[in-house]
Amino acid sequence: MTANRIDNATHSDIPALVGLLTELFGIEKDFQPDAEKQVRGLELLMANPEQAVIKIARNDSGKAIGMVSAQLVISTAQGAASAWVEDMVVSGDYRGTGLGRTLLEAALEWARGKGATRAQLLVDMENQPAIGYYRHLGWETTQLQARRIFL
Repeated sequence: MTANRIDNATHSDIPALVGLLTELFGIEKDFQPDAEKQVRGLELLMANPEQAVIKIARNDSGKAIGMVSAQLVISTAQGAASAWVEDMVVSGDYRGTGLGRTLLEAALEWARGKGATRAQLLVDMENQPAIGYYRHLGWETTQLQARRIFL
């Protein structure tokens, strides 16, 4: 099973992206699926293509089978843009096929093209398959730990 293509997502992809996010948020303990919030977030990402991208993978029949998003922030440590990678998910039947790596590479290529010199992502600390996956792809563990507060 391979993806037919990877594209930038469009507004017409939002329902399929919400489905993929529902699958992802079923794995990650910090997030709960909420279609209204996911639609709003996806629309915000798509509203500023110079600062954010959503890559979508489709199978041969055009069905959405994976996604990843990336957003630019300014890193004072790097003195340049840095990419935050989020919402990385491959539909269950397509995991282990190399699709995740291809999606990530597409997002990182976009970020490099925008001048980013570093990319970072968060991994659920209890999701050992994801931790091993990113380690396998060469992502380094840092000494930083995420914190949050709702505003």
